[in-house]
Amino acid sequence: MPNLPQDCWSVLGIALVLYAMGCIQSISCKSKVFRESISVIEVKASIDPVPTSIDESSSVVLRYRTPHFRASAQVLVPPIPKRETWIVGWIQACSHMEFYNHYGEQGMSSWELPDLQDGKIQAISDSDGVNYPWYGNTTETCMIVGPTRKESKFNISMNDNFYPSVTWAVPVSESNVAKLTSIHRDQSFTTWLVATNTATSEMVILQTIKWRMRLGIEVNPSRPLGQRATLRQPFAQEQPQVLSKNEPIPPSALVKPNANDAQVLMWRPKDGPPLVVIPSKYR
Repeated sequence: MPNLPQDCWSVLGIALVLYAMGCIQSISCKSKVFRESISVIEVKASIDPVPTSIDESSSVVLRYRTPHFRASAQVLVPPIPKRETWIVGWIQACSHMEFYNHYGEQGMSSWELPDLQDGKIQAISDSDGVNYPWYGNTTETCMIVGPTRKESKFNISMNDNFYPSVTWAVPVSESNVAKLTSIHRDQSFTTWLVATNTATSEMVILQTIKWRMRLGIEVNPSRPLGQRATLRQPFAQEQPQVLSKNEPIPPSALVKPNANDAQVLMWRPKDGPPLVVIPSKYR
């Protein structure tokens, strides 16, 4: 190797550094361009314009079925130049829950999310409990494995509703006599459309939707089965809001537990201390 003057070595060193920086910057820019090129062509969100239906066919429980919340999106993903995998899908979290079943002067049962109720977390995952953090893994997600030469266009969708059973009798009583007098439910959710790199866990929020489901049922337990319950409000739910500006996802919405595993059924009598009827499944 020829002996070069010190100044030449300095210039060469600077050139190599600048070249390396250029390569790094180029990779970074390509990654940024890819992220910003993922686009939502169309997004739809609605709640079916039908009232909650009530089922009194059982002598043990009252059942009701709320209308469905539905969300769908058409997404366009640019070509993926590298060997990497991206998942695009729906993530949902519950940010507020009131779920009270009243039994006249005896008290009420209440499904509760303790950490949410105590303000320890902003929201709790509403994942299916298997495919965290996704709401589901059928129509709710789409996986794109790179490298790809062409852009990918696809539709993803999800739906959600409530279909619970509420005992006619007081849940901590040995009696089977109907005492249920009313049901009140009010829950709020945020649903995000998200793209995630499975290797780096990089997450791009594409869309944010907010929705709410409310319910009020009056019950006359002295009436014959099949004539006890009346839907009071609302007959039509508020339609979801597709936000113009995305909201961040709270960390608690991405991890265990989900709402179904974390919820606790409490009995809160008019007199005396509250009792745990069904504890949390999450330990």
